[in-house]
Amino acid sequence: MMDHMIEYDRRSPSSIEAYAQRLIGKTFREIIEEDERKQRMRREGMASYENADVSEAKRNKGNLGQIIEERFFHYECNSDSRADFHEAGVELKVTPYKINQNGSLSAKERLILTMIDYYQVVGETFEESHLWNKSKLILLIYYQYRKEIRYNLDYKIGYSRLFTPPEQDVRIIRHDYYIIVSKIKAGKAHELSEGDTLYLGAAPKAATSKDRRRQPFSDELAKPRAFAFKSSYMTYVLNNYIVPGKATYEPIVQDGSVDSFEDYVVEKIDRYRGYSINDLCMEFNIKIEKRPKNLEAILAYRMLGIRGNHAEEFEKAGVVVKTIRIGKNDRIKESMSFPTFRFQELIKEDWEDSTFGNYLRETRFLFVVYKFDKNDVLRLRGCQFWNIPYEDLENDVKSVWERTKQVILDGLQVTMVNGTKRNNLPKASENPVCHVRPHAQDTYELPDGRQYPKQCFWLNNTYIYQQIDENIKV
Repeated sequence: MMDHMIEYDRRSPSSIEAYAQRLIGKTFREIIEEDERKQRMRREGMASYENADVSEAKRNKGNLGQIIEERFFHYECNSDSRADFHEAGVELKVTPYKINQNGSLSAKERLILTMIDYYQVVGETFEESHLWNKSKLILLIYYQYRKEIRYNLDYKIGYSRLFTPPEQDVRIIRHDYYIIVSKIKAGKAHELSEGDTLYLGAAPKAATSKDRRRQPFSDELAKPRAFAFKSSYMTYVLNNYIVPGKATYEPIVQDGSVDSFEDYVVEKIDRYRGYSINDLCMEFNIKIEKRPKNLEAILAYRMLGIRGNHAEEFEKAGVVVKTIRIGKNDRIKESMSFPTFRFQELIKEDWEDSTFGNYLRETRFLFVVYKFDKNDVLRLRGCQFWNIPYEDLENDVKSVWERTKQVILDGLQVTMVNGTKRNNLPKASENPVCHVRPHAQDTYELPDGRQYPKQCFWLNNTYIYQQIDENIKV
């Protein structure tokens, strides 16, 4: 495109952002049509855009970003390793959000930043990395995803703002970066998981599930991955940095001066190690006679200095707080449940992109552990961050998921044993890591039309006990 057509200063971030404000309220189709009118260009090449439906957009999400680059900012899309507006140090990212049923906003997906070059990244510091060059100043174009819209060109842009991660976030992003790099240096690029980290993830990024690439310190081939801001982080960015006037959550770290956020959390909770539930209720002015169901979780937030039940850093990272009770017999009574699944949706999934598999791949948990002493008094033992080990997920959990899918496809079998209905879904006795059983009285429809009680995946209580650090069990 000719320079005289450009209506912004490529060297100025503020000029780029001001020009991008014109996108708000427009669909991608309107952007193309407006560009056509301005330039009196022939509609040559438009077919590939106009026929692009939602399924194609999922295969080639770059389409929408390319429209913004070429039809609005008037520069040719390229694979240059520099930032898109390198004169201003600004990277352009186009990403979807959705409006939930309760009216809240959430990011629809993680934000891919740049591919991970396993050979290059092990020799870079965070500050000199390709990742930081692509993420220190981003022009975020958020468009609203609506499943009833057939063509991706009809999605409407809702927000357009420059974003720089604040310093307290950069500390955690930097720490996440080095966790990922250290795993690659250990020859474990094939074991990378988004659950390893908090804000910055190593997201799978391949054309097919069978794609693999070499890594420098192991002969094991690894999945292609990209550095990405997690969807939980992008949701927080949207609600607290992009949309004006939104209330923020309370931060755990007040001054942003800690080197390791996770160590800081563990240390804060460990200060109360040995306190009984009653001691903690007195410490934080919680009335014992009105014990809420989630009391142990509430106490965890109070120990971290949070007055409500949402911590800023946990919201950004998608950290799930799970409280665990160990009996005085050194056993955990309850297995750990997860959201129910719909039979007819599960059978349409593949393991590589399954709802349950992705949840475990992407989620980092904070286990807050309490234990009954010899006098049956429940006392705090400590906490630990945890995500499921790669081998456990890709072997035991995968086998349970695949068998569950096959049972549903073959037709769930229900028999009567001693007056109780039994099914042939995987049992806790059949797998060391997880199983399937009901979690509610409501029903979902099976593929054959029968209604059957809702089921969910559970991590076995014996498995959870094995995952707890020995110093916490004692």
